Formats: sequence, C-alpha cells, structure tokens
Amino acid sequence: MSAVPIQVPEALAASLVHFLGAGDGRAWAEQLPALAADLLERWELRVDGAPAHGVVGLVLPVRRADGTGAVLKLQPVDEETAGEPLALRAWEGRGAVRLLDHDPATGSMLLERLDPGRSLLAVPDDLAATGVLAGLLAELTCRHAPSGVRTLAEIADAMLADVPRAYGELAEEGDRRLLADLAAALREVRPEPGDRLLHWDLHYGNVLAPSGPDARAPWLAIDPKPLAGDPGFELLPALRNRWSDLTATGDLPRALRRRFDLMTDRLGLDRDRAVRWTLARVLQNVLWEVEDGARAVDDRQRAIASALLGR
Repeated sequence: MSAVPIQVPEALAASLVHFLGAGDGRAWAEQLPALAADLLERWELRVDGAPAHGVVGLVLPVRRADGTGAVLKLQPVDEETAGEPLALRAWEGRGAVRLLDHDPATGSMLLERLDPGRSLLAVPDDLAATGVLAGLLAELTCRHAPSGVRTLAEIADAMLADVPRAYGELAEEGDRRLLADLAAALREVRPEPGDRLLHWDLHYGNVLAPSGPDARAPWLAIDPKPLAGDPGFELLPALRNRWSDLTATGDLPRALRRRFDLMTDRLGLDRDRAVRWTLARVLQNVLWEVEDGARAVDDRQRAIASALLGR
C-alpha cells in the first residue's frame, strides 16, 4: 500500500555495524528497505510518520487497511530478540504492547501503536514512575515463561564461567573483591533460577502510554528481551535509570534502597533473595563492560552494589 522508499537512518546503519560487525551490519542495513517494502505490501500497510530506531531495530509508524495505527518493527533475530514474539503472545497485551502479526522468517513484528513521546521518563515524580514500573513488573512476571524462551539458569552459568577472565582484567584490588562478592551472591541463588516470564530490560524509557483517546491502559511495556527466571533479576534497570533523580536527594544509598524496597514490596519478593539476584545483574553488567575493554567497575554499578550490600 505504500510506495514511499524507506530510508535507513545513518545512526542506525552505524549502530548495526558496531554491534553486528562490518559485514553483517552493512548487509542488514542494505536489505532493510526491501524487507520493509515487502511487509508493507503483504500486510497492507502504509507508512504514517517518520521512522525511529533503537540500537539495531527500525520502527515504522503505519496504518492498517482499516485505518488503525500500528508499528512495524524490523530487527535482526539473535539470542535476545528471538523470544520477543513468544513473550508478547504470552502476555496478550496485559502489561505489554500487543503483538498484531509476526513474520517468523525475518523476525519482523506488527505491533500496537503506543505514544513514543510519553514514557515514564517524563513523569516528574521518580517514585511515582517507579511505582508504575513495579506494577507492570508484577503483572508481567506473574506468568510462567513459555517454552522456547532463554533461561536465567543458562545466563547465570555463562556469567560464572566468565568471572575468572574478568577478574584478571580489573586493575584495582577493590574492584576484584567486589567482583568476587557479586559472583558469590549469584552462586547462592543459582540453584533456584525461577521459571517466570521476565522482561529483562524494563526501564523507564521502555514504558509508554497508549496513543489515542481510548487508551486501554495508562502504561504498557515495550521491547522485552525475554527470559525464564526469578523476578528478582528484573530490578536493576529501574535502579540505574533516572540517575539524576537519585543523586539529587543528597543521599544516594538511601534513595537507591528506597526504590529497591518499593519494587520488592510491590512484587512481593523476598528481599534478601532479590538483593542477590540484583547483585547478579550488576555482575552481568560488569562482565559486559570488561568484555568491551573496561579495566574498572563503573561508578553506578559500584554505588548500587554498595547500597544493597550496606557498605
């Protein structure tokens, strides 16, 4: 229905090269216009606004044949994105954006249109925003994960296997001690990894308000990277985001613990267990940063770990 050629934003093309490598990244960017044109025709869509993009995905606002708004999401299929349609189908729009159609061959999805200009980042009261996010987490994690979703158990085992390498890369003894403490926390909870459907990346920017006057819910989650596991592994993104709100209180450890306690209370989690899973999530971020060349633990990661460890 739309003959307008799709232009791949330069920033997305550069990001694809960075994250997928020069060959795969350029190849994916080059085939995006043809893929978009094929799906627009097949699903009877017309482009209805400027494209947007994330790290590797292109998002096109579209209109369906009946005139309703939707979003066409095109992204490479990898370990993180492969389970997204499974999770969205399992949630059936409860707490998350609705999946309207899916092309398994390419991983492309047609999604309910939300308002990209209204996220939880724009809610002035950061504790109110955290309360909304916690409520969504409670809704999303109340379901057992469907088969085919990656498991927190395999993620945990991969992290623990990578700790010795990262230990040798960190320059300061204090950072190495912290890494050892984080790994010890993960080992304590690893025997019971959980089986709930996790979003894995629910931060304030990944919660949008529906568009239009007949909103079915005030806020909905987008962009899951699904896992089967313990809901305690879900809390770190909300601790790391809106950082200036935390530092503005003048007491960063107290502000971090207040957010953490709000979420654990709303989700009905065992606090000690949630602490350990959150420390495991800090460990994951540290391992990723070391893999990217870091020789020290990021200040935010250290501050979160110290607040939860009571140091």
